[in-house]
Amino acid sequence: MDKPPVPRASIADVWRVPLAVWRARKALDRGDLVVARTLVAPLLDRFGTVTLVRKIAAEVLYASGDPLSAASLFEQVAKKLTGDRVVAVGLVASYAALNRAGDARRSAALLPENVDVRLALAWSELAALGGDPNRGSALVAEIASDPQLARSPERVAMHRALDAIVSGRAGDRDAVRAKLRAAETSASQLRPGDRAFLGYLGGVALREAGLIDDARATFALGMAASPESIGAALAQRERANLQL
Repeated sequence: MDKPPVPRASIADVWRVPLAVWRARKALDRGDLVVARTLVAPLLDRFGTVTLVRKIAAEVLYASGDPLSAASLFEQVAKKLTGDRVVAVGLVASYAALNRAGDARRSAALLPENVDVRLALAWSELAALGGDPNRGSALVAEIASDPQLARSPERVAMHRALDAIVSGRAGDRDAVRAKLRAAETSASQLRPGDRAFLGYLGGVALREAGLIDDARATFALGMAASPESIGAALAQRERANLQL
């Protein structure tokens, strides 16, 4: 049976679409992923070729734990919005989550000096399959002196957690615990999705240090912080791998 034709856009859509995108972004910003997905799904069905719609859909899909679909949309948007920070960060993060370190490096070249891009790339190098841990460690050290780092508690927490992974790879258990405690000092300022992601990174650091029971517990905390988020999805994946 043939699909019914997609209704053509009307004059009213000129106002309706941007408003729906704005509402989806507000929902995403406050961590309400269910509402964000509910708002974006019909937009993507009807206006899936519109760059504005593709961009917010990619952001929502990544935040909701679907980095594969997000990467596909971000790639399409990147052809139109060259130099867009959100797109560059989204691409690097999506490929890091997919364990595609080479694609993460390629995407980072879109905005190589941006602090958020560099943080996402450091995560990819330290944790993704095919990553370069030495390069990741160097990035973490370089980012520490970036003046933009201190302007965001999310950045500070992520950087400290990445630094803990560096210590974990070096086998310094005391440093891992100290750096994760430092990362947790700003946890109360973070949204649930960010806390879930911090739990994922913390679990990786503890696993690298050989603290397997602690890693399991930390992954579980990440999963509980925001069950539908990318952080929870990654924590669940890594925790399952520990059972093998």
